[in-house]
Amino acid sequence: MQCIVVTPEQTLYDQPAEFVALTLYDGELGVAPGHAPMIGRLGYGELRIRRNAQATDRYYIEGGFVEVLDDVVSILTQRAIPADKIDGAVAREQLHAAQSRRAATAEAVAVRERVVEQSRAQLRMSRNA
Repeated sequence: MQCIVVTPEQTLYDQPAEFVALTLYDGELGVAPGHAPMIGRLGYGELRIRRNAQATDRYYIEGGFVEVLDDVVSILTQRAIPADKIDGAVAREQLHAAQSRRAATAEAVAVRERVVEQSRAQLRMSRNA
């Protein structure tokens, strides 16, 4: 099957894959060749693209959508960062800053919670890199 990862800036990935695992907003999804057609909303977390038995590409993804159709996995995301480029210290600082931030309105609470979730996902990826 083919896996395509697109951000607003570029097509980041367009290669054959044996298996794709990605983070949805409510869990994880694994896609193998022959998967049923579907559309899903992405969350914050890890994207794993297994090219073959010896090679897996890992990215941190930040929201968006996935479409599976005719053995093509199309991932449209706001941001995709290679796992080895994630700085755990920076993610830890962002997490601490977000948790320390006061939020007086519902909108400010939502922004703080989103930053906390993104920072935690990046921390998990940096530990597994």
